[in-house]
Amino acid sequence: MRTAYCGQLNLSYLSQEVTLCGWVNHRRDLGGLIFIEMRDQEGLVQVFFNPNRQEIFARASELRNEFCLKVTGIVCARPENQVNNNMVTGAVEVLAIELSIINRSDPPPLDSNQNNSEEKRLKFRYLDLRRPVMVHRLKTRARISSFIRHFMETEGFINIETPMLTKATPEGARDYLVPSRIHKGKFYALPQSPQLFKQLLMISGFDRYYQITKCFRDEDLRADRQPEFTQIDIETAFMTAAQLREIMERLIRDLYREIIGIDLGIFPQITYADAICRFGSDKPDLRNPMEIVDVADLVKKVDFAMLSIPANDSHSRVSALRVPGGSKLSRKQIDEYNKYITIYGAKGLMYMKVYQHNSGIKRVKSPVEKFMEPKLIEQILIRTCAVDGDIIFFIGDHKNIVTNALGALRLKLGLDLHLTLIDRWAPLWVVDFPMFEENREGNLVAMHHPFTAPKDIDTKTLVASPRSAIADAYDMVINGYEIGGGSVRIHCSNMQKKVFDILGINEQEQQEKFSFFLNALKYGTPPHAGLAFGLDRLVMLLVGTNNIRDVIAFPKTTAATDIMAETPSIINDFMLADLSISTLNKRREIIENN
Repeated sequence: MRTAYCGQLNLSYLSQEVTLCGWVNHRRDLGGLIFIEMRDQEGLVQVFFNPNRQEIFARASELRNEFCLKVTGIVCARPENQVNNNMVTGAVEVLAIELSIINRSDPPPLDSNQNNSEEKRLKFRYLDLRRPVMVHRLKTRARISSFIRHFMETEGFINIETPMLTKATPEGARDYLVPSRIHKGKFYALPQSPQLFKQLLMISGFDRYYQITKCFRDEDLRADRQPEFTQIDIETAFMTAAQLREIMERLIRDLYREIIGIDLGIFPQITYADAICRFGSDKPDLRNPMEIVDVADLVKKVDFAMLSIPANDSHSRVSALRVPGGSKLSRKQIDEYNKYITIYGAKGLMYMKVYQHNSGIKRVKSPVEKFMEPKLIEQILIRTCAVDGDIIFFIGDHKNIVTNALGALRLKLGLDLHLTLIDRWAPLWVVDFPMFEENREGNLVAMHHPFTAPKDIDTKTLVASPRSAIADAYDMVINGYEIGGGSVRIHCSNMQKKVFDILGINEQEQQEKFSFFLNALKYGTPPHAGLAFGLDRLVMLLVGTNNIRDVIAFPKTTAATDIMAETPSIINDFMLADLSISTLNKRREIIENN
């Protein structure tokens, strides 16, 4: 139907007749002339209707926003004083000689000035996707996927699909279950990742596998999570962790250079323990210059319980955060930050302001300075590298509370005081994660997943001291977002069984859930390692938004609902009966309330 796209017209089309198809983005009726901005997926162009063409001019007077059109016209140069430098096509316009209204539009429910709530944008997502910014985001996403496929295949990786209907396995979140109609009372699980299948492909002899695939996790949601998400899944055999990281780092460097023209440089590498100690996070934002410093050894004998008690407790931590230029913070602002850290369980925030050391002015001002000798204050200033104009915040509490509270405070202060360099990129690798962590009940769970190999340790040592075991695992972090993570996998059946034992998965459960995989490990399994990137999060960073719903065509809300399609929804009793499923008595109550 069309001979050109609106957004591609320029001076090379001068005097040519073109046929355009698209929508009315904006309309201006000046009486003597009618102008519209016509829009398609490539952009906008101005079209004008001359009253000398009476029939087409009369039809143009009917146009309103979002009418679907077909326009044939002549491309003209705009008068020099009317060139619109804010439009790619701003040097030209189209004189309409034919107009066909393909379809009219009701008044759009979305505000053309974009003063729309996210709920409204998601309710009318098909209209929201017409916005140029949304078109750009989804086109960029397509470019990213295409680039990744080309890179992976150039590196010798084979694209292999894995099943969507599979078996429930413990991978850190609840599974989405699919009932089987044929096998009454049995269920499939939607994959949280293709983890076991990609390991089986390594056992099968495919050295380099990749897949861009959907994964499903029933977990608490936030701005950078969705119940269904897209994963760039990668696995290799006969390759060390360092070799795999080199390829993956090169992929991301090349991708950033291709999409936004940025050279990320070589990624620094820090250990998990170092990240937690210095930044209070296993995904530190290195654009923020502040670091957490431990001072427990300095304050063990201070006559102030909020410092000395945790300083003498091996399960606690006393740490400081130096804030450059922070002495300007008012008492009210400090009180607000004190309230903020209580979200993370911290009982109180102590501080020390550092002033110029002039005659008659104390070098520091702090509610706790009376408990400290001048020598101790000097040691704290040296330890934290504090200078005139800084403020030092202190928290003493259980290790996890201090880490989480100061880690969050570091990020908040970085943004509030404009210390975080938001116009730069800061990638890194975080390595050497703990093999296990404790859950709320005090039981050991896998830090990543139960198929991760321990680093430089045998089964006997692992069983004897699982809490001290380090995993051969690694995460790629950019600007405080984990965009990918992976590990070397267990390739020995005995080691895999021992890990299951430590996690409290008994022999019967091992056979029920993993017998096919444990059997496969017995047949010459090669050493293998893998990694998975979150495509949604990667696109989110590259297009400059902070919400992955902005880069997914039809996302779910934070309540895991699609308010456009009105899902999840009630299933009728006949369909449930066919699946041999019955529901709780509250089902009727839910239906009646809706």
